[in-house]
Amino acid sequence: MARDDDDPPPRKRARLEKPVLDTLGIEELRDYIDELREEITRVEADIARKCSHRTAADAFFRRP
Repeated sequence: MARDDDDPPPRKRARLEKPVLDTLGIEELRDYIDELREEITRVEADIARKCSHRTAADAFFRRP
């Protein structure tokens, strides 16, 4: 199905459920920040792993 030029671009799907921050206390907000930092660290480690695999594959299949 073709997209009309007048159609807005598709929105990105939200990956995380965003809590209503007004209902959280200061300590709960700090805990939420810690959870987000842990998730960022996990994702960055996976990116590094995938880049490492890509580099190894590129080196293996390097054109002469």
